[in-house]
This record gives sequence, structure tokens and C-alpha cells, in this order.
Amino acid sequence: MEFSAQQIASFLGGTIEGNPDVKVSNFSKIEEGKPGTLSFLANPKYEHHIYNTEASIVLVNNDFTPTEPVKATLVKVANAYAGLAMLLNMVEQTKKPKAGINSTAFIATTATIGEGCYIGNFAYIGENVKLGNNCQVYPHAYVGDNVTIGDNCILYPHITVYRDCIIGNNCILHAGCVIGADGFGFAPEGESYKKIPQLGNVIIEDNVEIGANTTIDRAVMDSTIIRKGVKLDNLVQIAHNVEVGDNTVMASQVGIAGSVKIGKHCMFGGQVGLAGHIHIADNVVFGAQAGVISDIKEATTVLGAPAINAKAFMRSSAIFSRLPDMYRTMGQLQREIEQLKKEINK
Repeated sequence: MEFSAQQIASFLGGTIEGNPDVKVSNFSKIEEGKPGTLSFLANPKYEHHIYNTEASIVLVNNDFTPTEPVKATLVKVANAYAGLAMLLNMVEQTKKPKAGINSTAFIATTATIGEGCYIGNFAYIGENVKLGNNCQVYPHAYVGDNVTIGDNCILYPHITVYRDCIIGNNCILHAGCVIGADGFGFAPEGESYKKIPQLGNVIIEDNVEIGANTTIDRAVMDSTIIRKGVKLDNLVQIAHNVEVGDNTVMASQVGIAGSVKIGKHCMFGGQVGLAGHIHIADNVVFGAQAGVISDIKEATTVLGAPAINAKAFMRSSAIFSRLPDMYRTMGQLQREIEQLKKEINK
């Protein structure tokens, strides 16, 4: 499809600097811009690319003022990144969704399938499954017995949803993710370990997106709960009996140990690790590789392992590189003090 700068500005409620009739039919990164494509500038670090990009249209924030001539037509909006997301969503919605049930899919006779669903080759739908309207279940997906899935969900290839789990509306599960596997529960018994049965389930509320190869374990009892609007990147591990609050986001390789309670609107950088049985307040931000071993009771930003307040961490990190010199200085001072003591004792 092809759109003019004027159409894009009207759709986003923006203003135009340049040719309103220029048209684009694809997207590109600003540093790799090509004629006939739309790009965006949200991070000032990339501003130098806008002065030589070949992209025909560039989305920019309203407060952007170029310091050199710009060849591209600019569409100014309140938030360039959010505007790009709106355009990408609009293009995605123009694609015709898959429909129909493939003859090689297995659907148990006790399962209930909603209207307008697509079920691909070799997908498995177990006993007493309830699948909502307009869902897409891609080839080789597995949906276990007694699972309930809401409307407008997408289950990509090779996802696994174990028995008894509940998934809300408008959820996306990317390839290879596993929902409801047993939690890591073993009791020491002599020189070995005895498995503790995991009898609970996983509840995923509405508008949740779960990345490829992410795993969410079922609870020992009750439920592991992922609240509405949560977004999990690829390769995230959520252990048994965890609760993740509304609209919290986690980057790749985050690991959450068992029975952790996480508040709303938290943000996790990559490779953050949380010890078990702790509570996290709303609006906490975790820098990459933060290691958290105790409760966080108020909104803050933390870094490091063990994690501490970000400002304290930055002050400490400024000292780290000086520690060898400080150690030598302390040794020299100690020797001088010993020498002074000897002089005084004479």
C-alpha cells in the first residue's frame, strides 16, 4: 500500500514540513533510508542521520528543530516512536488473517471452538478446551486439556499450553513459549530429591504478549498470575506462584524465582534476576543485570548485584576503577603510621 505525507499527518494528527504529496510504500531505519520509505527519529543520538538519509518521509517529535538542511519531508507529531507504532499497526491490520481449520489439525470432540478461528497443520487442541472467537493457532501448537483461551488470541508455531491454564483476550504467544510447565519444586530426601507435585495453573489476563521461548511455570497450588497488559520478551523465566502486576515489561533473559510478587508498571532490563519470596512495589525500574535479594517497597530505579539505588550505584561505580590505587595508598599510609609509631615509642 502507498501513503502520502498528507495522509500520514492526518492519520497521526501531525504537521508537515516539506512536500505533502510525497508517497511511501515501506519502512526503513533512518541510517539505511531508501527513497519511497518512511523512517523516524526519536533518539537524539541518531539525529546526524536525518541530514543525509534517503528516506522520503521522516517522523520526528514536535520539538525537533534541524540544524542543517533536510532533504526528506518531515511529519511532526507529539511522539515519533508512538506514531511509528500506530502506522505499523495500521499496516498490520490491512493484512488478511488466516482462516479455517486444517484437516491435519487434531481437535478433541469435547473442545469448543469460537467463530472465525484458524487452526493450522498438526496443531493439537485437547479435551474440554474453550477457544474464543477469531483466534489463530499456528501449526504444531499444543493446547492441553481444560485450557480456556479468550477472543482474538494468536498462538504461534510450537507453543505449548499445559492443562488447566487460562488465557485472556487479545493475547499473543510467540513461537516456542511454554505456559504451565511444572515449577522447580523438589524436597531433599536423603541424598536425593523428591518431586513436589505442581497442582496449580497459570492465569494470563487480557492484552498480554509473551516472547519466543519464554517459560511461565504453573503454581504448586493456586495460580501463577500474569496481569493485564504485561509484555515479556524472549527467553524470560517466570517461576511458580509468581504474580506480575499490570503493564509490567521485561526484557530478554529476566529470571523471576518462585512466589515473587511484582507491582504494576515495573520495567526490567535484560538479565535481571529476582530471588524468591520477595515483594516489589509499583513503578520500579531495574537496570540490566540487576540482582535483587530483598523487598523493594517504593518506586525507584536500581542497578547492580546486589541491587542498590541507581544514584548510589553510579557513585560507587566511579570508585571501582580507582580501588587499586586507593589500596596502594592505604598500604603506604599504613606503613607511614607504623613508622611514626616507632619514632614516637623511641
